[in-house]
Amino acid sequence: MTRMFVDAWDPAYGASFEGGDGEGPASPSSAQVDVDVEVPAAEWAPVDVPAGTRRPDVVFLVDGVRRNDAQIWTAEDDGTSFAGLAASFAAGVVRCDLAHGAAELVAARVGRGLFTASPSVSGVQAGSVHYEIHRIAGTGEASKLQAAVQGPLTALEIDISSEARSRGSDGADLLIVDGPLRDRRQLPRTIGYIKTQKSRYLPAAQEAVVPRLRAGQRTPVFHLGTRWGGWSWYLRLPNGTGAPWSGIVRVECSPELSVEQAIELAGLSGATLPRFASASYKDPRAPQNLVPIAGLERRLRGMLGDSRVLHRALALASARSR
Repeated sequence: MTRMFVDAWDPAYGASFEGGDGEGPASPSSAQVDVDVEVPAAEWAPVDVPAGTRRPDVVFLVDGVRRNDAQIWTAEDDGTSFAGLAASFAAGVVRCDLAHGAAELVAARVGRGLFTASPSVSGVQAGSVHYEIHRIAGTGEASKLQAAVQGPLTALEIDISSEARSRGSDGADLLIVDGPLRDRRQLPRTIGYIKTQKSRYLPAAQEAVVPRLRAGQRTPVFHLGTRWGGWSWYLRLPNGTGAPWSGIVRVECSPELSVEQAIELAGLSGATLPRFASASYKDPRAPQNLVPIAGLERRLRGMLGDSRVLHRALALASARSR
């Protein structure tokens, strides 16, 4: 009999994995993958949290949000024109004290930027809000403008993560970054948390282990040989629907760590992440959108301000420049 599952993930957000058959991501990755890391490839099987693993008492979760406030065009004195993007972004850190069952927002900051290849623009003042210039190479293709926002946002996440830890770390905490680590690989005791699966990384024999995972179990650690690669593993969260890839997330840590350190972090992730899994009646991206991250995203979006007000202010500033 054919089985059917309804993904708890709200379709308005796309899909928790990009595939059409319920059997995981559809797009194969070109990355070089080494699966003989924690155990030989032939011995791959679901891995339980090791007995005696001590979950960290303090967990920091960091996330950032971004929003396009207005598309900009410049008219240069020599007759050329450049596209630009006025964007707002914010990053924040939630500190969870698991020993006392408490969570608090310990750092949050907003940044705004005008991203353009124009050599003449020096930023824009929109009412009381200043958009700092971020000059990019080229002529301002839309894809480059969108990508350029990630750099300042990542830098902001790094700054507030260090700030939060300097004020409230017990020296044995765990920092969870919502998304790939990228330029944050130098942060200590840090894992990247990828909740949407877009690519197939594993050979077929090892990928077959992923649907067999029970809540809290993970795959063995493997290595991704990409520019932003490193140690990685898949983990299943609780509150899924029972579909083969429901509740599956990919976790990664810095390639600068030893194999033993990566395996230790993998064990900590299995002991820690299920604690924060969301439920479908509370979150449209359950269970992958972790509860503290969902609350943090709402807070950060509120800090960005009213997009309509900012768009009008940018339009007025543009009109005055002519």
